[in-house]
Amino acid sequence: MANITTTGFATEAVEISPSDTINETTKLHGKALYAGATGEIKVIMAGVTKDPDGTSLSDAAAVTFRGVQKGSFLPIAVDYVLATGTHNNFNVAGTLLAIG
Repeated sequence: MANITTTGFATEAVEISPSDTINETTKLHGKALYAGATGEIKVIMAGVTKDPDGTSLSDAAAVTFRGVQKGSFLPIAVDYVLATGTHNNFNVAGTLLAIG
């Protein structure tokens, strides 16, 4: 039997709820996402610290992933998943997971 290591693989998955609050309590710290529903997901990518105009961080720095299909893994590094702009399908428990 071969030794299996976790280097480069996710070792945790946590259910998350989209939120328009942007602070340390909602920060995902560069997690990837699993979508257990179909719809749009609006996120602020990991490492983004300011809006495009150079002011403090807000939803103006977000991007929307459209056409996300149920059962998809999004191999992206995300700090925030915003409620406004994310489809209501992702408000059901277990339909959005942060993977890291």
